Amino acid sequence: MDRFDVVVIGAGAAGMMCALEAGKRGRRVLVLDHASAPGEKIRISGGGRCNFTNLEADRTDRFLSRNPRFARSALSRFRPRDMIAMVDRHQIAWHEKTLGQLFCDGSARQIVELFTGEMAAAGAALRLGQAVTRLEKTEDGFVLDAGGPIACASLVIATGGKSIPKMGASGFAYDVARRFGLDLVETRPGLVPLTFEAGLLQRLAPLAGVAVDVRVSSGGTSFEEAMLFTHRGLSGPAVLQISSYWREGGEIAIDMAPGVDVFTALRAARQANGRQGAATALGAHLPQRLARLLVEQAGLDGPLGGAADTALRALAEATNRWRVKPVGSEGYRTAEVTLGGVDTDDLDQRTLQAKAVPGLFFVGEAVDVTGWLGGYNFQWAWASGWCAGQAA
Repeated sequence: MDRFDVVVIGAGAAGMMCALEAGKRGRRVLVLDHASAPGEKIRISGGGRCNFTNLEADRTDRFLSRNPRFARSALSRFRPRDMIAMVDRHQIAWHEKTLGQLFCDGSARQIVELFTGEMAAAGAALRLGQAVTRLEKTEDGFVLDAGGPIACASLVIATGGKSIPKMGASGFAYDVARRFGLDLVETRPGLVPLTFEAGLLQRLAPLAGVAVDVRVSSGGTSFEEAMLFTHRGLSGPAVLQISSYWREGGEIAIDMAPGVDVFTALRAARQANGRQGAATALGAHLPQRLARLLVEQAGLDGPLGGAADTALRALAEATNRWRVKPVGSEGYRTAEVTLGGVDTDDLDQRTLQAKAVPGLFFVGEAVDVTGWLGGYNFQWAWASGWCAGQAA
């Protein structure tokens, strides 16, 4: 039987960080993953350039959790500047895109290679294509089967959540948590496009592919970023962000011309040139296809000079305060993250160790901590993995 001090199940962002940190402490470490390559979510992230952190990612108000304060310890011990230092040490060029989001100039594979290289330097072994088929608690640790029996003193579950199942995502972490008596917070897709019912989709079909900067609100939270009309509903950064706060049955409110009082602008345009069409006037603030559709649906086909204030106000309301009720989301198939997970009440916030099961750790997306779009979830993965690596 193979024996290790630490076995990490999951060769993703959190798991690899944990493994290299435990290895630096002189621990004999093994990383297992059922996939054929490590860091697959890292590789595809950020359009293949990996949004590896965010300059604001140590702010706990940018994370969702039943206990928002839980993440504070980890995020304060391994900060964005620490991840930047790792990237710089490996001479990986990067740039800030928007809103503090940091991306590699080149391929995201550089980040994967950073971690596999540091794991190897720390003496951590990596075995791929190995599914865990048995897992038991023993007096001095754990025994599991993954291509053969393996014993360890500490076991770290870093298998993520349910998002993007085509890449091998599963509920493995939740199954382990239940087996050892840990509670789970309800899981659901996060950072995911929202979908509409067939009738609304038909009315909005001409807008598929149109992007517009918006302010979208739901659940008392708002985001001001780009929105994209799709064949299924809405996507784009603003919608992905608000999807984590929206619940089925609820509405979202969308201002498609943030910072512009459209009613006042339309009245001014009518006074300046009553012969122009409403679509022309509205098109000064919106993409033309969107402006035309809104005007058409408002029934304002003639010159602005003939439009009453009530008609202009209705058009402005549809632009500045569009209220729409999605029927659902695209689900885990396209969700970037999984909301919910292992209840933080059952974990030590400094080490991520299960309070009632010594030697058992949960890190990364498996835990009920979910960040905003834009590098926050990677920073949680690095930070939680780093903390577990100091203790496992």
